[in-house]
Amino acid sequence: MNNEFNSLQKDISQQFITMLQDWIPANSSIAIAVQNSYIYFHPGNYGIHFELGRQVEPGSIAQLVMHTKKRTDPIIDNTLFGTPIYGIGYPIHIQETPAALVVVLPSTATTQKLEPYQFLTGKRDEEWTPVAIDQISYIESLQKRTWFYVEKDQFKTSITLKELQMRLPPFFIRIHRSYIVNIHFIKKMARDLTSNFIVTLKDGTELPVSQSYLNHLRSALEF
Repeated sequence: MNNEFNSLQKDISQQFITMLQDWIPANSSIAIAVQNSYIYFHPGNYGIHFELGRQVEPGSIAQLVMHTKKRTDPIIDNTLFGTPIYGIGYPIHIQETPAALVVVLPSTATTQKLEPYQFLTGKRDEEWTPVAIDQISYIESLQKRTWFYVEKDQFKTSITLKELQMRLPPFFIRIHRSYIVNIHFIKKMARDLTSNFIVTLKDGTELPVSQSYLNHLRSALEF
């Protein structure tokens, strides 16, 4: 098994890494998955330990590439490090086995420099209302639609959470696959009776924090 693994690593370095260095930013990270696990990782600017053999998680860039056998657009992935990363996935083959190559780009790298939203226009009943971004307490993905909340009013928008995450000001934090919260509206963070982490807003609204986003929330709010 070790000889096979070492052979895979050698094959990877020869086929891909030298070629990638010609066009990706020098501080990018590279992960390669074969079948259901990661067999190579170059840390780039992240400088963290990444355990080889780690399972590919559902919804990740690697899983999407291996399922569709197609290149992904630059998208947000929240599964690799427990915090959102910006990456691109490519279908490749390692010793004739289908695989996925994920390039994790620096947070400053985008295909187009996008300015943060200053307002969102939401629909309620048959009316559309522009709302200043700092008035929005949280944003929710529910039943394949995106909703944002201003006090007790609910508005619908066609913009997805992934798209919003790339364009919202830094005082918005993703805490769950279904929720982005404005930190100015947070009253407290605490564990409930089942030890799940809950964010309570100033109006009493309680929002769950998923385990994959907890470290990001702790880092952002320093607790």
